[in-house]
Amino acid sequence: MATLNLARKRGMLSCALVLLVCIGCESTPKAIGPRQDYGAATGALEHFIEEEMNQKGLPALSIALVDDQEVVWARGFGLADPTDSIPATSETVYRVGSVSKLFTDIAVMQLVERGELDLDTPVTEYLTEFDPENPFGTPITLRHLMSHRSGLVREPPVGHYFDSSEPSLRETALSLNGTELVYAPETTAKYSNAAIAVVGYVLEHTQGVSFSTYLSRVVLEPLGMSKSAFQRDSGLDSDIAMGLMWTLDGREFEAPTFELGMAPAGSMYSTVEDLASFISVLLAGGETQDGRLLERQTLDEMWTPQFSAAEETVGFGIGFGISEFSGQRRIGHNGAIYGFATELAVLPEDKIGVAVVATKDFGNAVVERIANAALETMLSVREGGEPTVLVSSDAISPVTARRISGRYQSDEVGIELTEWAGRLFMQVDGGGSVMELRSLGDTLLVDDAHAHGIRLIATESAVSINGVTLTRVPDRKPPAAPSRWSGLIGEYGWDHNTLYVLERNGSLNVLIEWLLYYPLDQVGHDEYLFPETGLYAGENVVFTRTESGRASGVEVGGVKFERRQVGTAAGEVFRIEPLFPVEELRTIALEADPPVETDEFREPDLAEVIELDASVKLDVRYASTNNFMSAVFYDQPRAFLQRPAAEALVRAHRALGQLGFSLLIHDAYRPWYVTKMFWDATPVEHKIFVANPASGSRHNRGSAVDVTLYDIGAGQPVQMVGGYDEFSARSYARYPGGTSRQRWLRDLLRRMMEDEGFNVYEFEWWHFDHADWSAYPILNLTFEQLDSNRSEH
Repeated sequence: MATLNLARKRGMLSCALVLLVCIGCESTPKAIGPRQDYGAATGALEHFIEEEMNQKGLPALSIALVDDQEVVWARGFGLADPTDSIPATSETVYRVGSVSKLFTDIAVMQLVERGELDLDTPVTEYLTEFDPENPFGTPITLRHLMSHRSGLVREPPVGHYFDSSEPSLRETALSLNGTELVYAPETTAKYSNAAIAVVGYVLEHTQGVSFSTYLSRVVLEPLGMSKSAFQRDSGLDSDIAMGLMWTLDGREFEAPTFELGMAPAGSMYSTVEDLASFISVLLAGGETQDGRLLERQTLDEMWTPQFSAAEETVGFGIGFGISEFSGQRRIGHNGAIYGFATELAVLPEDKIGVAVVATKDFGNAVVERIANAALETMLSVREGGEPTVLVSSDAISPVTARRISGRYQSDEVGIELTEWAGRLFMQVDGGGSVMELRSLGDTLLVDDAHAHGIRLIATESAVSINGVTLTRVPDRKPPAAPSRWSGLIGEYGWDHNTLYVLERNGSLNVLIEWLLYYPLDQVGHDEYLFPETGLYAGENVVFTRTESGRASGVEVGGVKFERRQVGTAAGEVFRIEPLFPVEELRTIALEADPPVETDEFREPDLAEVIELDASVKLDVRYASTNNFMSAVFYDQPRAFLQRPAAEALVRAHRALGQLGFSLLIHDAYRPWYVTKMFWDATPVEHKIFVANPASGSRHNRGSAVDVTLYDIGAGQPVQMVGGYDEFSARSYARYPGGTSRQRWLRDLLRRMMEDEGFNVYEFEWWHFDHADWSAYPILNLTFEQLDSNRSEH
């Protein structure tokens, strides 16, 4: 259950993020500038950055601006290390991910200039051991590899993005032997980390020295990048920021720090000051203070789209991505690696550039937006005008979010709008991620850390996206997933990066790298294909099943993900081995006293739910041994709640009845001593699922209830993604796995309970707190004592 250990760090990191409200309270210890003419512009940028960091939950960010080879402003924001309150500066070291590729490719181009390597010679001339399956005849060249036209899989089988074993570069590159090319070389642009690993190994093999040593000597040192390296143990450790991971179900945890086997593709460490030095040399046409890094014509070739028509101005160059910005050529690269997001952008004709790095996984949309805002601002300074007005979006109204949530459909596309805790999220059929919608004027705007730009106009029954109208469709229970997928659905891989296989909208999907959904096309008995777009375009997905029919693993383009053992089988009860004997725990708990509270509370008025409506169903688990501790805690299977909560629960129950469901109660009011028994019995790695008796549980106050849905027609409880009291991530209220029907049922329960004033606990889909829970004291009365008190009144 290491995943839960990671989840428990969420509180520490979230508390640290609160400190961001004071980002601008005082200057960070290290900054450059701003240059006098940039004063107003950088002031506007600072305000914009602080707003974006607070909105998107970025712990730290550093930025540097370069104007015609001069660093005119550089500074950090937030906390590079939230645990020790260490501020980010312009000298904070970050992992810059795929920006690393630029430096690898530059090292190759130096050798090309000297005639030691040739871009168009088959790479096997340099690596005779390199032998992937190539049924297309066209040999792979360095030019193919460096412009993402090799046709290789995205990740190598060894040393890939998920591989924490830190293999050698040689092992990583040669693990591609036996993998089959996805596309014929030159024909299709397919982004490949594996390809750049091979490029790096060409350098290491031909130069007879380790890749990291070679890159430092021939690229980083000549650039004056003294705080940059391709190895963590190069004296930079103490200055490296802490990256933040996050998941769709609400977890946050510290990013893993292992080195990638494909280091040339993504393992560089750097600062924005060092990246600014690199930008300065690019703007100088390759000239450094001590000589020349590359010839100007070599840079021009790297900045030219490869294998494209002559009129094409955007695409992959050699290493560099090429796009347009304000009518000008924009060159650079972004980077995404565990807990970090980087954007490096240069307008070579305007001689300006920017580097931005933040410490949030997949925070690339917001760092790109900040980089583009910086470029706009720099252009306005160049033109002598007022600084560009930089506008952040606003939170959407919770009422609006609730009102327009639902499913919308046109002939071309379908979307799902889901309200969660007053916020609105959008998911598009056919893949992608879950994106937050915010308000910008009279439109809704996709605007979060990893996505930005899609605009919606919402009416009572439809939404419009780019002129396409999607109409609200009835909210119906999805059909059951095909039985042939039941043995495939589940979790695979690692704690630090889990692959989910799930059913969504009638298709088998994978959710990979925590937030990217891809529907799969079946091409064989247990073989599927990714779509032709996205990170893993055209790659295959092959499951391995045991004799029982349950998949033991899945292979994605050569990367093997082993099945994770999560939760229990349907209908089984999750159980733990208590740390101490139950009767010993009971004796201690009954002798203990609840915490002393000094606040003024309402007089408790616990009502028995079935006395208000006898059709509410009971399955009170703690009145039997059918619970996680396999012990009896209540003498009677009864459910009590404070009267306002009980009445609200009955209203939710009756509303569900119109849809063919009943509420089934597993627990309601719970004496404090039982909470203490749970806490004392539970291993530390599972304590996220039990309340701390030092502060009491909301169950102790009579204002929390554990419920599920009962299908009246079927005469049985519904099957949710995970079981009641299951100590696993499947219990999270936003857990993304399972089937469409399971998630729909879970969300139906949440919506109906929220309509009556309850809030779901994010780590337990079944646990709901009534809005006025804090108005009541902690109670420690048994059910028998409640009966006695009620009879006296």
